[in-house]
Amino acid sequence: MILADILTNTRQKGNLSGVLMRLGRFLVIAALVLTTGAQWAALQTVAWTTMLANNLRKQSVSEAVSQTFDGKHPCPLCKAIATGKKSEKKSEAVSPTMKMEFPLAAEKLNLFPPSQFEFLPLQNHFANFFSSPPLLPPPRVCFV
Repeated sequence: MILADILTNTRQKGNLSGVLMRLGRFLVIAALVLTTGAQWAALQTVAWTTMLANNLRKQSVSEAVSQTFDGKHPCPLCKAIATGKKSEKKSEAVSPTMKMEFPLAAEKLNLFPPSQFEFLPLQNHFANFFSSPPLLPPPRVCFV
């Protein structure tokens, strides 16, 4: 009973379609992010930010920045990101590339003209439609 009321309510229908539209957009964006590999850049940004914040507690700003970005002191998240990137590249290299194959085209293409050819008379049906008078007389009473 409650479900039927929700589905028949027009406001709820609009809300449901809005939710489905947002879900569709989210799925498209997620697919684009995953296919371009942007998730690794986002995770690396989080790792660097965390490393910089932790290093700033113990060191000066210049030392913390240099230690964060020198690559000699990776955090566990940086190591996990590097491992993930390597495994992703390996799976791409292992998968066989799909090769598009087209059927052989005919070497010679023959075109034959029609046996009879005649020009059609030029008529402008659009102009004839607008030049004719209206079928009904105009209304006598307009908006009051």
